[in-house]
Amino acid sequence: MAAAPQPRLRADALRNRERIISAAREALVEHGAESSLDEIARRAGVGNATLYRHFADRRELIHHVTLSVMARLADRAEVARAEEPDAFLALRRFVHAAADERIGALCPLLAEGVDKSHVEHIAARERLDQGIEALMAAARAAGQLRADISVGDLMVAITQLTRPLPGTGCMNFDQFVHRHLQIFLDGLMAPARSQLPGAAVTLEDLRQK
Repeated sequence: MAAAPQPRLRADALRNRERIISAAREALVEHGAESSLDEIARRAGVGNATLYRHFADRRELIHHVTLSVMARLADRAEVARAEEPDAFLALRRFVHAAADERIGALCPLLAEGVDKSHVEHIAARERLDQGIEALMAAARAAGQLRADISVGDLMVAITQLTRPLPGTGCMNFDQFVHRHLQIFLDGLMAPARSQLPGAAVTLEDLRQK
């Protein structure tokens, strides 16, 4: 049986929902999966009752944060490809935009609370995968991207470079992320200056870990 369509939200209710998702994303990045729902509501400028009216529990909220992040990344991939005439510059633009989303901080948190078989998650993931694949295919076809690189390699690097370091001695680590991403991106350019060990990492490889 098909699921009943969700009622359309009023404009003010939709704004509240979007504010809650945005505040939750920020809190998850800063404080982890156990971020206080009270604090998320405060950041969003709504009451606790409003938060629970939109999201029944923490798991549902994290699910929608995941969808939001993937949609934002897919948007950025599509816009970069449409607006940048140079294929590698489009890829570079997307990578820096993905770093700004702090996906490295979100990945370990979201992995615990997300139903990856949910139809909404699958659709959002497929759209994002296609957007990144298109960017890389265009750069490869232009002879700008080395041939032994796949999407998984790209996502591993972005995730690792945007993951908070343990301890308190690197509080300003964020200021170095884009610098180091630029070094990484230079290493992706063709012609390759070295032979990489192992095989190119695909997205399926990452999902099997």
